[in-house]
Amino acid sequence: MNATMSYRRPTRVCALFLSLIAACVPAISLGHDFIPGAPQDRPIAIVGATLHTVSGNDLLDATLLFEAGRITHVGPGATLPSDTEVIQATDKHVYPGLIEANTDLGLVEINSIRATIDSREAGSLNPNVQAVVAFNPDSELIPVGRANGILTALSAPTGGLISGRSALMQLDGWSRDDMTLKSEVAMHVRWPSDADDIQQLTEFFEQARRYEAAIADQQVGNAQPRDLRLESMVPVLEQKTPVIVAVDELDAIRSVIAFKRRFGLRLIIAGGTDACRCAVQLKSESIPVVVTAVYSNPSRRHSPYDEAYTLPKRLHEAGIVFCISAGGRFGASAIRNLPYNAATASAYGLSEREALRAITLSPAEILGVSDRIGSLQVGMDATVFIADGDILETPTQVVEAFIQGRRVDLRSRHTQLYEKYSEKYQRASK
Repeated sequence: MNATMSYRRPTRVCALFLSLIAACVPAISLGHDFIPGAPQDRPIAIVGATLHTVSGNDLLDATLLFEAGRITHVGPGATLPSDTEVIQATDKHVYPGLIEANTDLGLVEINSIRATIDSREAGSLNPNVQAVVAFNPDSELIPVGRANGILTALSAPTGGLISGRSALMQLDGWSRDDMTLKSEVAMHVRWPSDADDIQQLTEFFEQARRYEAAIADQQVGNAQPRDLRLESMVPVLEQKTPVIVAVDELDAIRSVIAFKRRFGLRLIIAGGTDACRCAVQLKSESIPVVVTAVYSNPSRRHSPYDEAYTLPKRLHEAGIVFCISAGGRFGASAIRNLPYNAATASAYGLSEREALRAITLSPAEILGVSDRIGSLQVGMDATVFIADGDILETPTQVVEAFIQGRRVDLRSRHTQLYEKYSEKYQRASK
């Protein structure tokens, strides 16, 4: 009896303690409470602004007109429909929405808290993983990013050798379905340094190639058991889906290029610290680079201090297609700094025009959506924003933003805290 009581009493105490914790500690993240924009119901004209078309010249004192979520006029003067909402934007600047090309946005909320991380699956070979399925449309990081002009972002899984498939997401909407611009953009691979891992990766691609052949054979009557992992690799081997490989060092990049040739892949390199050292191969193979670390330390003790800052300029001079990302080092929490990564590249030799292109039209081209976003052209999605200055300058504020013509709420967790503590100090000073 005593033994039984001595066992149960601590158990009840522990249960009570845990229940108190559960009752007193709020959920780690309840999601942002900003209401998504309503569909555009009348034409909107932004008048008198400087239009940064990216695909062409900047247009001064011009008009941007969009209807039903699409741009219908870009240039000086326009005959506006009678019900047009006119936004006077004299001395303002209009840009296409910025595009973040490498992030875990919507998959990771707080890097240090495991319960908020949903960016990877168990095991090392997960080509069947889809980022769009796990994307959190209520992430607090989404409003923070779009408040600085980032209106579209690639959400990519991580971990293992083959991480899975990324999705290109618009940063406003009720659900992941509302926010998806392209549900499958690329297969993501982390290039290993270990020979055994490289062998494992090679064998899996060979297995996928045999599965692809078996599926073709099945069409003439031979049954083939279904394998979701291998089935996910078929679009990759058919060059319908590119492979984004995270790799930096010269020897590893050369190995990746050889791997690309062996399996006939469409390759995109993410990182590419040493990309300029094999520029001839990259250019001849038409392999673009997603620069993921403009804000980074030198890769080697003997490297120049500005190695990462000058990488975009060196890629441009070498004729290699590239874009700039801010999500490679600190993940989704850093994407708000995307324009400043481009600005740093501009400060270290890249022209301002190319720096802007590297965060708008270039990522759109690399990710296969340049017919929808990335520039101000007639027929493109009205995914644009208005700023009170040069978006590459830190004092500049985004004052209006639209995603497919829907007006976006530019408030965020940051602005809420700013307003809260501004009020606190005003009251304290009375």
